Amino acid sequence: MLAGGSSSGIGRSGSRRPRFPRIPLTHPSSSSTQPNSSSSAPACTAFDLAYFQAYSDIGIHEEMLKDRVRMETYQDAISRYRHLIEGKIVMDVGSGTGILAIFCAQAGAKKVYAVEASDIAEKAKEIVRANNLAEKVIVLHQRVEDVEISGKVDVIISEWMGYMLVYESMLSSVIFARDKWLKRGGLILPSHATLYMAPVTNSIKYQQCVDFWNNVYGIDMSAMVQLARQCAFEEPSVETIQGENVLTWPFVVKSVNCYTVVAQELECISAEYRFSSMMDAPLHGFAFWFDVEFNGPAITPVQGSQYPLQSSLLDLSTNESANETTNDSNRQRKIKSNETIVLSTAPEDAPTHWQQTLLYFYYPTEVKKDQIIEGSIKLSQNRENARFINILLKCSCGGNTLVKESVLR
Repeated sequence: MLAGGSSSGIGRSGSRRPRFPRIPLTHPSSSSTQPNSSSSAPACTAFDLAYFQAYSDIGIHEEMLKDRVRMETYQDAISRYRHLIEGKIVMDVGSGTGILAIFCAQAGAKKVYAVEASDIAEKAKEIVRANNLAEKVIVLHQRVEDVEISGKVDVIISEWMGYMLVYESMLSSVIFARDKWLKRGGLILPSHATLYMAPVTNSIKYQQCVDFWNNVYGIDMSAMVQLARQCAFEEPSVETIQGENVLTWPFVVKSVNCYTVVAQELECISAEYRFSSMMDAPLHGFAFWFDVEFNGPAITPVQGSQYPLQSSLLDLSTNESANETTNDSNRQRKIKSNETIVLSTAPEDAPTHWQQTLLYFYYPTEVKKDQIIEGSIKLSQNRENARFINILLKCSCGGNTLVKESVLR
């Protein structure tokens, strides 16, 4: 899920969604909060305030609302689990304009707490009133960490995903809400998330950003090439690539179970990867994308935890609703199976506003079919601003060792 380092930044791809987030996240100084320490809310920092200010921009919400894959997948999930929402108490974490809260109210929820820390919450209140739902949808203009409500909730719904899945660190706020407010056996939507990476080739990008300077209307501007290379590839790029840009099958960097994940797991994510190239091509860098799944709650709780064990095969909805979802070919979203609704941001799937996040090397490396590409990836919360991601990628290929350090800000 954003734009540059300022609160209203625009990504290099032109994406408006702030690469400087929505509802609150845990700052490094308070990230050691344990799952059941719900009484200890992290302090609201200057970075948080800038983040909330970014989400007061109407353009960000317009972009997200116009993302049909995003919106229709959430509609499908709410429809699928209508029987678990009807007559229940729901909390929407990072509600924005309130649309997911309204969907839940329309699905029969008894009450929906729409929690939104940015000033767009005031517009959400007007939207709720305009749709005659003020008795059901309660918009709370606060951080979820500061909310006080009477009693627990049956359902937590949130669209918390950022670029590279964990950019914005908003999942920490969902975890906080889960630990403080969710009833035993409650429903979380989405329930699971997976971050993928794969090596890519993209000669057109290099031609447009670097080779362009060698001949500009017949004038030799090659003196600009080094600067152009640095400006184009120093930071991650949020853009859309195609399946043919991907050199191998993807690698799973991180899998998240929203019922059991703790905030500490997200502070530093590391993995070692090994690929075998499926073609001869220049290796220009790596692409990252994610899937999220919408699964129902399991019956059996995890030993020692009040939160349910999630089963990707468990579906408590009717066969009729599952068939309706599977057979709806007009919906621009991915059904992983009859049991699981999946929102995918993969290159081969319908495009979303998240696109893919590309980490480019300054210079490409030629690879041959079946050649091994291996190394490690480390994603860690930035010490100054936990919503930013420090990236360290190491890659060995054909005797060459490449190291790329960057910040997704």
